[in-house]
Amino acid sequence: MLKKEQIVVGLEVGTSKVCAVVGETMEGGNLQIIGVGQVPSTGVRKGEIVDMDAAMQNITDAVAAAEDSAGVEIHNVLASVSGGHIRCFNNRGSVIVTNEDREITDEEVRNVLLNAKAVNIPMDHVVVHAIRQRFYVDGADGIQNPVRMLGSKLEADVHVIHGVRTRFQNTIRCIKQVPLDVQNIAVSSFASALAVLTTEQQKLGAVVLDIGGGTTDFLVYREGTIQHSGVFAVGGDHLTNDIAIGLRIPMSRAEQLKIEHGSVEIPEVDEAISFKREVGLPDLQVSKQQLCRIMRLRVEETLTLVRKELDRQKLFDYLAAGVFITGGCARVRGLEALAGEIFALPVHIGHSQTINGPTSAIESPEYSTAIGLVRYAQGSQRDQHQAPSPADKVKSTFHHLLQKVRTMM
Repeated sequence: MLKKEQIVVGLEVGTSKVCAVVGETMEGGNLQIIGVGQVPSTGVRKGEIVDMDAAMQNITDAVAAAEDSAGVEIHNVLASVSGGHIRCFNNRGSVIVTNEDREITDEEVRNVLLNAKAVNIPMDHVVVHAIRQRFYVDGADGIQNPVRMLGSKLEADVHVIHGVRTRFQNTIRCIKQVPLDVQNIAVSSFASALAVLTTEQQKLGAVVLDIGGGTTDFLVYREGTIQHSGVFAVGGDHLTNDIAIGLRIPMSRAEQLKIEHGSVEIPEVDEAISFKREVGLPDLQVSKQQLCRIMRLRVEETLTLVRKELDRQKLFDYLAAGVFITGGCARVRGLEALAGEIFALPVHIGHSQTINGPTSAIESPEYSTAIGLVRYAQGSQRDQHQAPSPADKVKSTFHHLLQKVRTMM
């Protein structure tokens, strides 16, 4: 019988699916995926809950499937959050070292990080992540750990990710009413990067592009630290909608065509795709070239949005490892080649490289976010990302969110 503290669970409440991944902490601190549960999502649009009852049922079903798969009972989870309201920026804080001998202590480090996180954001927003980037001692940069160094001024850069408080609260509240305890939350791109990128790839510089059903989340590493991130409210559901409108067919048929015949590579020779309609109506035929052309236009537009953002941030010179695409839409045929044309960088279809488990789970790009949440639960992000520990971040932001949720219940 596994002990409760050995089990960690990542829960992704996404637009197209709700996915729960169960991890077990093995001897030596390594993590092993031991169970997965996934069901179609019916209560989420563009990464945000729009139907509490439907989302609660989806979560209940996914967690039950994960419990059966892992042979354990699930009581608490780490949850992902997404949505077009999420914003980010980089900020620098500073403190004067007042010790008589000018030795920097843990207290100065805590204070400079608090100073860096004390930023002006909209009143209805809350900080989800304040991730360490680098320290400076008397102007000297490239410092990873300033403790016990001598200096008169300590500075720290952080990457701040924030969003609308009530939208995060809705996700937390929905999960708590299942009922499950929510240990922490993380934005989807942050979690996916934990699963997809190795330490070496982080140092080389890389973009993680998580294309889901309702959103496209991205996160950029530069020289081993997170430099930029963001969310565009466009994803696989928009592809389906474009197909339905362009070919004048129902959404269900458009989704079927996308999965079975869709590609962003336009065939040189056209062919007709036939599928049956309701009884008494003739079979419907559509052009494969037209289908692929519709898909290519939408995917090209989405990738170009990310490309322009990387250009605006002047990050292309720092991305030697290239682009890692994950999420359910990573399975779109021809995506790797099209992304290579748009970014002019090496492109990889990303799956988990940082954790062990069933091949069907770790090699499926749609599981990356939930698997990354399992890694986040273990606290490995403190070493991998030079980020505040989960406990520190919970104290500063997450408990405040939970307290607000309790007052609403």
